Amino acid sequence: MNDHYPLKIFIVEDDVWYSSMLEYHLSLNPDNQVTKFHTGQSFLDALHQRPDIVTLDYSLPDINGDAILKEITERSPDSKTVIISGQENIKIAIDLLKKGAYEYIVKDEDAKDRIWNTLQHLRENLELKKELEELKEEVARKYDFSKVIIGNSYNIRKMFGLMEKAAKANITVSVTGDTGTGKELVAKAIHYNSSRKNQPFVAVNVAAIPKDLLESELFGHEKGAFTGSVARRIGKFEEAHKGTLFLDEIGEMEVSMQAKLLRVLQEKEITRIGSNEIVKIDVRIIVATHRNLTEEVKKGNFREDLYYRLLGLPIHLPPLRERENDVLLIAKHFIEDFCRENKFNRKSLSPEASKKLLGHAFPGNVRELKSVIELACVMTEGDEILPEHLNVMSANIIENFALKDATLKEFNIKLIQYYLDQFNYDVMKVARKLDVGKSTIYRMIQNKELYVNKNYSYPEGILN
Repeated sequence: MNDHYPLKIFIVEDDVWYSSMLEYHLSLNPDNQVTKFHTGQSFLDALHQRPDIVTLDYSLPDINGDAILKEITERSPDSKTVIISGQENIKIAIDLLKKGAYEYIVKDEDAKDRIWNTLQHLRENLELKKELEELKEEVARKYDFSKVIIGNSYNIRKMFGLMEKAAKANITVSVTGDTGTGKELVAKAIHYNSSRKNQPFVAVNVAAIPKDLLESELFGHEKGAFTGSVARRIGKFEEAHKGTLFLDEIGEMEVSMQAKLLRVLQEKEITRIGSNEIVKIDVRIIVATHRNLTEEVKKGNFREDLYYRLLGLPIHLPPLRERENDVLLIAKHFIEDFCRENKFNRKSLSPEASKKLLGHAFPGNVRELKSVIELACVMTEGDEILPEHLNVMSANIIENFALKDATLKEFNIKLIQYYLDQFNYDVMKVARKLDVGKSTIYRMIQNKELYVNKNYSYPEGILN
């Protein structure tokens, strides 16, 4: 409890002696700002000052206590009302509590102590509420669009415009972009700038959950629904009720599960596994994928009806190589953050180092840039980062691949093949280097898009 949290207290009491006693008692805490009113009308005339707490004599001579309580709840809903009555009438007390009174106290020898304790509890509640509001404001500031995604390029400014539209409307949003571009940050920024910002934001990475557990993860299950379900579990849809559910890598969802998801989105209700109870949900959906879902629909890997249900407002997060000079703005931000966190002297990029960054394709996008910059801050002895401190692939790699006019898919295939050759076909090393899922590389091998050494050990069925 914070004893220094100030309380504005209005005492509404026609008994002059009793009101003076309360004023003296409550003013023992110097942080309390206490004001007395001897009539209901004089109090109502001052209600616009919005007191934190009102101690209200239920039996005033000019206005009924019910009428005053109604005015308080309508005109100053955040004010807490403590009813003080000369009669111990349980029926009246229950009725007043239902109508919005915080407490009902009978005037007896213990009344002043009960009032004091009640105010102490209110002080704690108000302090917690204040801290919660400050945290919410901090989150809102943190997810200001321009702070979440650093940049001033045309593509980024265009994306900000779409994010603002998404935040103002309760529309499904589909975020696309390469791995490492920051799709979840975009989803959070939309949520925390929307009307649902005070409700939960729940993120689910579809690709990271085993296919046989995904239904339980999303919809929940009852105790005994299957082997190992020892208790009821609430699913992510229920967790996100009134808020936002972010489904990352939605393109990895199996077709059978897609049908169940489609039904939930259409009916706005879920049924936990092992239950017949229907649970209504109110959830805003944001999905993300690095796949081309249009192509996945054509291949039969993604349901066309679900695709159109999820498309909503499409927002494309451009890769770093398409963001002009943003790479230098982001690099500067990462340098400042890393130096501050590690108590390093302030560092800067040399002109040659800046040129090297601008010439790099950054297949790993912002994640790769962050890794490169943090390592450079450690490696440099002085206050200037030089080209040799930047551990990036040669800026001429595109020319080396002879793919200047290639599609993004062709470039990615060639890039992964390049590292497979460099790392002796070790998929795990390549996945870590490029920050891509090993399952993605295995799938490309299965599809004959990549060539590997057949003598190397791979999971069963990969080379068939």
